[in-house]
Amino acid sequence: MKKRVVITGMGIVAPNGIGLPQFTDSIKHGVSGIKYDKELEALGFSCRISGKPEISEAIKMTYFTELELRGFNSTGITYGVIAGMDAWKDAGLEINNEPDWDAGLIFGACTSGIDKFRDSIYIVDQLQVRRLGSNTVMQTMNSGISAYLAGKLGLGNQVTTNSSACATGTESIIMAYEQIRNGKALRMLAGSTSDSGPYIWAGFDAMRVCDTRHNDAPQKGSRPMSATACGFVPGSGAGAMVLEELETALARGTKIYGEIIGGYLNAGGQRDGGTMTSPNNSAVRRCITGALKDAAITGDKIDAINGHLTATIKDSTEIENWTEALGCNGEDFPYINSLKSMTGHCLAGAGSIECVASVLQVSDNFIFPNINCTDLNPEITALISNLKIPFQLVEKKVDTVIKASFGFGDVNACIVFSKFKNRNDG
Repeated sequence: MKKRVVITGMGIVAPNGIGLPQFTDSIKHGVSGIKYDKELEALGFSCRISGKPEISEAIKMTYFTELELRGFNSTGITYGVIAGMDAWKDAGLEINNEPDWDAGLIFGACTSGIDKFRDSIYIVDQLQVRRLGSNTVMQTMNSGISAYLAGKLGLGNQVTTNSSACATGTESIIMAYEQIRNGKALRMLAGSTSDSGPYIWAGFDAMRVCDTRHNDAPQKGSRPMSATACGFVPGSGAGAMVLEELETALARGTKIYGEIIGGYLNAGGQRDGGTMTSPNNSAVRRCITGALKDAAITGDKIDAINGHLTATIKDSTEIENWTEALGCNGEDFPYINSLKSMTGHCLAGAGSIECVASVLQVSDNFIFPNINCTDLNPEITALISNLKIPFQLVEKKVDTVIKASFGFGDVNACIVFSKFKNRNDG
């Protein structure tokens, strides 16, 4: 019999909030974390706005030792360690001297320590390889984030880093969910992180997929579902969740934010319209219906969708895929929102950050607003009622939220979160 999996802890480092209280307040009230970025201006970027969490040295010192911080400049690992350790603490879990064989982690990233890697290239090219320092490898290996977190928390079960472009964070949570559901672990820390700064964002600016029209009004730049959407705003950060086997969580008497009732992963094979940068729409719909089937629910049971919705020309196509996969449209369509309107696109960190926002809606009974889209794309309103795209906070009971992430390489991840109910609750 497959195990039930619940969420008992969460941590967040986002452009519009560090820590659950600030982040929750921000998403409820439509607070944007996007600002003008002088570094991007100095480097000649066309897009000169970004969503970047601000982490002080004092905050770093509460999570890292002085020795660890010597020569340390990995933003992605910094974000991930803070989010991951906060989630562990939030779940009320201890850090023991011996490995916890029943606890592991899957924490995703697409790059690690890109600034450190850049510095290392200059040092090597200057024939000064011995100046690299002893922590260069740990910061630049892609699994650096999972290695740091596993060491700090003493985790002895599966410890790994996954990497699937913008689907990374949602994928990591699904993979950790399956590890517990199949009886291979009692608890897993799951999430993802993304480096920040010009050396991770430059390629997207060169592709001309970023917003260049709102450099003088940064907080209006990220416009999912808007008729005037003109590209995504680059962002960064990390989200983390502690997933736990239900009986273990109940035995501990810990709080439960919600339950994961289903998930699905697939790819479009870069066929039938799918490419390295565009989705195979058939695969997207199969991913959504696969998650519904795994959760044993139908589309009419979904209260809200947290979409991928990046503020590009693909937004209307995504909405069309949702209507077909869920089997509903017009006023029968669930509420839908995009966190990227407030954070920008946090790349590898996006899925996990948005999953934390999705679970908060289930646990606290609200649907956060979309900002910057009062001028809705007419191709979208031809498919669903504009009443289902809230511009203000909606306070209502939320039982089920479905969240999807789609990534470069034509890869997809979809997960279903539900309010926790005992079997005898009906």
